[in-house]
Amino acid sequence: MLLEGSCHCGAVRFSVNSHTPAPFMRCYCAVCRKTQGGGGFAINLAGEADSLTVTGRRHLATYRAREELVDGGAEADGLSPLRRHFCRKCGSALWCADPRWPELVHPFASAIDTPLPKPPETVHIMLSVKPAWVAAPSGKRHAHFDHYPSESIEDWHKARALWRD
Repeated sequence: MLLEGSCHCGAVRFSVNSHTPAPFMRCYCAVCRKTQGGGGFAINLAGEADSLTVTGRRHLATYRAREELVDGGAEADGLSPLRRHFCRKCGSALWCADPRWPELVHPFASAIDTPLPKPPETVHIMLSVKPAWVAAPSGKRHAHFDHYPSESIEDWHKARALWRD
């Protein structure tokens, strides 16, 4: 499925092919909260890095979180290897990418303009660092994890017949 996205001011636009377009996972880590605002949670999708096209690249900037904000995996410089791309004009979070998995790019659902399918359930992750004032919905359609679940984005989509060719 072709996903098209943009920042709030329109300076950056992008497209990427994705087999996993259902925005099902919400992250409550400090990095997501502080870079995307409010109670946080970034909803990442997975896209094929070699299909990513970007207009307005000169308006892009990247951010790498400090080690103390990262749940493991910091590099020698004390920063996360994950690069969060955002618009330097309006600050909109657009996608993240990690050189350990160069074939993937993870656009934030909040930046996608293409209509996305409604997920049948929501997975809430990094609840061990969620602030007390943030409520994570509960019930039979909500799974909760203190850290990361073992099921990947790909596996989650395939198990629910949501994988798109």
